[in-house]
Amino acid sequence: MNHRVISIGALSTNELWPPEAEQPGAAHATTVLVRSGGKNILVDPGLPGRVVTARLAERSGLRPPDIDVVFLTNFRPSHRRGLEAFPDAEWTLFEPEREAVGRALLARFQEEEDEANKRLLQEEINVLRRCTAATDALAPNVDLFPGPGFTPGTCGLLLIKPGRTVLVAGDTVPTQEHLESGRVLRGCYDTAKAQESLVDAIEIADLIVCGHDNVVVSPGR
Repeated sequence: MNHRVISIGALSTNELWPPEAEQPGAAHATTVLVRSGGKNILVDPGLPGRVVTARLAERSGLRPPDIDVVFLTNFRPSHRRGLEAFPDAEWTLFEPEREAVGRALLARFQEEEDEANKRLLQEEINVLRRCTAATDALAPNVDLFPGPGFTPGTCGLLLIKPGRTVLVAGDTVPTQEHLESGRVLRGCYDTAKAQESLVDAIEIADLIVCGHDNVVVSPGR
């Protein structure tokens, strides 16, 4: 089993940067390729399809048909912008995230009166319906690692390697600055749960792939 960062993500605004720092502007998640048990798993294709496809080829030599599973750590747009570039793969996410997003989208759709907005919501619903509920283990030594708080069902992947663990954390650990300061993202669904999930990530992982940043060593190590 091995993993490789395909694209390093960024936040639209990092509240922990100095006020004068230049901000990226467009949020996109860190995209990671995990290979295990003959499966190619792509996590959070946050860049537009043509861009993430090019990055995948540059970083791994793979093409979209080579991807077996696309796993979303949450359903936010910055984590799935390039999802439709992988039509042959299974799209999947943690079941509590799928259920929570489904309830919210349905409620908004039923309340919406503008037809253009209803069409956009229907497109979101169609994408969610295409996503399956992820099993506890996506492949050998690739386990779900629930980290609720930023969204109701935020969930990373725990990669179990000889002598160390690697956590593909999603927004449970958004950036190196958040990790080092023990902070969670603003605008969490449940800040207390997000803080608990951050502590769990630090305690269990040796290396952490941040949701919008690079790979960092866990402070717990």
